[in-house]
Amino acid sequence: MNRETMSVRAGEEINAEELSRYLESQSKFPAGNISVAQFPAGSSNLTYLIRAASEEYVLRRPPFGNTVKTAHDMRREFDVLSKLSAVYAPAPKPILFCDDETVIGSEFYLMERRHGIVLRGRSPEVLEASPELQRKVCESFARNLAELHALDYESAGLGSLGRPDGYCRRQVEGWTKRYFASKTDELPELEMAIGWLHENVPDESGAGLIHNDYKFDNVMLDPNDLTRVNAVLDWEMVTVGDPLMDLGTTLGYWISPDAGDEMLSMPFNPRLLMENISRQELVDMYALAANRTLPDMLFYYVFGTFKIAVIAQQIYSRYLKGFTRDERFARFDSFAAALGMIAARAIHRRGL
Repeated sequence: MNRETMSVRAGEEINAEELSRYLESQSKFPAGNISVAQFPAGSSNLTYLIRAASEEYVLRRPPFGNTVKTAHDMRREFDVLSKLSAVYAPAPKPILFCDDETVIGSEFYLMERRHGIVLRGRSPEVLEASPELQRKVCESFARNLAELHALDYESAGLGSLGRPDGYCRRQVEGWTKRYFASKTDELPELEMAIGWLHENVPDESGAGLIHNDYKFDNVMLDPNDLTRVNAVLDWEMVTVGDPLMDLGTTLGYWISPDAGDEMLSMPFNPRLLMENISRQELVDMYALAANRTLPDMLFYYVFGTFKIAVIAQQIYSRYLKGFTRDERFARFDSFAAALGMIAARAIHRRGL
């Protein structure tokens, strides 16, 4: 399922002594030495477990080698969670923001620690044994996304996060630029999908608060009730935009059996659920929870697949440049290529 923590990866260490001194200077934190471990998942911002006396906190910082501050804006993420956690229970509550980069080498923030199960790879036996529970877990997953999209973001003080008008086209254009800025190899299928997306941008279907990376890898479930979402994590891309673009990204992560064993076995994938629940079923679950009739989701699915491919390509480019030594990323070029082929196949068959 999910490993809790591990020793900090080489090249991603933080100065525990400096951090301890800084936290001691903040009256709300206990004095004394701290311990630092790292959460092994995640491929963008880095996440650590900080133990201070009997207390536990989660620390978030940008990846090493980050050159675009707006892409990993800790202040923005902290401010969003400060407001969102007051109106959306699955959002963890942030505690402290630090912009003094001399402490650990970058901005960072601390937030409360949530506990639960993150479905990655192998599933709990109770889930393996029950197709009914598998469906209920997916229904809860879809319903939780619909509830996020239905939030009154203006009343929550989050109306300035994005510009809903023209959102779909800006996303296609923006992720296209990111792809070519990080390109390392020729990916003809992915570039064909880019052309198709530019030619088929729909009008916005509405506006809502969107997570932009909603997948089971970022969702923590109650171990005593897997149909209950304890937390939604990794809010670095949250904005106000078209909810169907958010759903499209979720569908992009939902690998179907025809994609092959390697893609199904990616360590962040809930393989059991993907093998038994189709993308269309997930769309139907969301539509029911949102109480709306959805249009053809092909554009949004292709966009989501393309966006995930670009994320993989950016990470691979950072790995090649030596900004991370995380060996998980050594083959992300093949991940990006495979996603390009998946997007191209969806376009050719004109369906999910």
